[in-house]
Amino acid sequence: MELPIAFTNEMSALLGKQEAEQFLNALQEEAPVSVRLNEELRMKNEERGVAEPDSSFFILNSSSPTVPWCPSGRYLESRPSFTFDPLFHAGAYYVQEASSMFVGEVLRQCLGEAPVRMLDLCAAPGGKSTLARSVLPPGSLLVANEVIRTRAQILAENLTKWGHPDVVVCNNDPADFAPLEELFDVILTDVPCSGEGMFRKDAAAADEWSPENVELCSRRQRRILADVWPALKPGGWLIYSTCTYNIREDEENVLWACRELGAEPVSLQVPDAWNITGSLLSDAALPVYRFLPHKTKGEGFFLAVLRKTEASPVSASAGQVRSSARSGKKQSGKAASFPKDLLQRAHTWVCGVDDYEWLTENGVASLFPQAHVELLPLLRRQLRVMQAGVAVGEVKGRDLIPRHALAMSRLLNAEAFPREELSYEQAVAYLRREAIVLDNTHAPGFVLVTYQGRPLGFVKQVGNRANNLYPQEWRIRSEYRGN
Repeated sequence: MELPIAFTNEMSALLGKQEAEQFLNALQEEAPVSVRLNEELRMKNEERGVAEPDSSFFILNSSSPTVPWCPSGRYLESRPSFTFDPLFHAGAYYVQEASSMFVGEVLRQCLGEAPVRMLDLCAAPGGKSTLARSVLPPGSLLVANEVIRTRAQILAENLTKWGHPDVVVCNNDPADFAPLEELFDVILTDVPCSGEGMFRKDAAAADEWSPENVELCSRRQRRILADVWPALKPGGWLIYSTCTYNIREDEENVLWACRELGAEPVSLQVPDAWNITGSLLSDAALPVYRFLPHKTKGEGFFLAVLRKTEASPVSASAGQVRSSARSGKKQSGKAASFPKDLLQRAHTWVCGVDDYEWLTENGVASLFPQAHVELLPLLRRQLRVMQAGVAVGEVKGRDLIPRHALAMSRLLNAEAFPREELSYEQAVAYLRREAIVLDNTHAPGFVLVTYQGRPLGFVKQVGNRANNLYPQEWRIRSEYRGN
């Protein structure tokens, strides 16, 4: 890979000639592969007596290297075709770059046991959102946002597969959150950046890099911070992260937030053995955390934790970089009559829902956490909410159709449906949304299909055939070419 000369010169100036050589050599090596296990799903399966997965795509056992800062993270020896592993679609794990898993350790150190409201502002495709949802204190609510519509749909898909119901997914510009003053205890801003940390995974990132783009990204990042800062509670935490190495998008933006927003940088407890690098500014002792590929097994990543003081003024210059909130997208759920007999049926499809409230809107019955239900109308007025909680069933004619989110959710009552364990070939055919023939005889109705004990979704048995109910937009389209 040919790196931009301006980039190599800048890194030599920052790291020194000898270390820069090690760093640049590391960028020519193959990127490590890592996954993060869905521990909540694993514990739920243990309760149901489901064995650990035995994937033919990769082997996870006691000897699989653990990501040091993430107990559920594992390094793999090579990169398999995850698309053709049914366990991936069942939410058994998420394919995530190891360095970015550090966000989980940050949340564990910053948060106590009390429930919080967290905003993941730039959340797609969902790696940090699924990680946050796994480590947040019980009773917390996660609002995951993405400004680009197509990426927001991918975010919603990945969070659905992760299976936690206490999530709202929305599609908004950062400026749209400014009116939600002091609403969130935690805000994660994994801001769009020049992508230097992605060079060895994406050659196009190196081709598109330029000093001018770095400067453009730096200004955009400051605008995002200024836009979202009002939505953070006093005493709340803002996690600022990028996948870049340069100081303009990293340390200099942290200093800007401290100066213009009144943010207070926070130190974390980080073992020396993790080989995480601190500030590259010689004249500023900032508590920041940078992952360099020649020191840590992962890609480029930068993170800082900022706390909003009780009286955190926003300077006039910071106010000038804020965007104007967009208008014309307010929404509210449309209440409609829902057949009582179908709602009663939906009740039998779930379990462990004492802390959830039923919502029946637009012919869909959903569950949303009671502790945060009063917040939902506010979010819907201000934001473009794509999904909230877990959709259980949808009225079609005189029938109630189970939604795919129910199959993925930890609230599923697995005993409510007959089950059919699929072979690997059947599972892939199901995920392609092809017609499948079940091995067992089932009465007409909905059947929960599983792979190695994990739900993949629903089919509807009609006579001798089974109608595939896997979401059309999620189906596997590519051809398997082996590992």
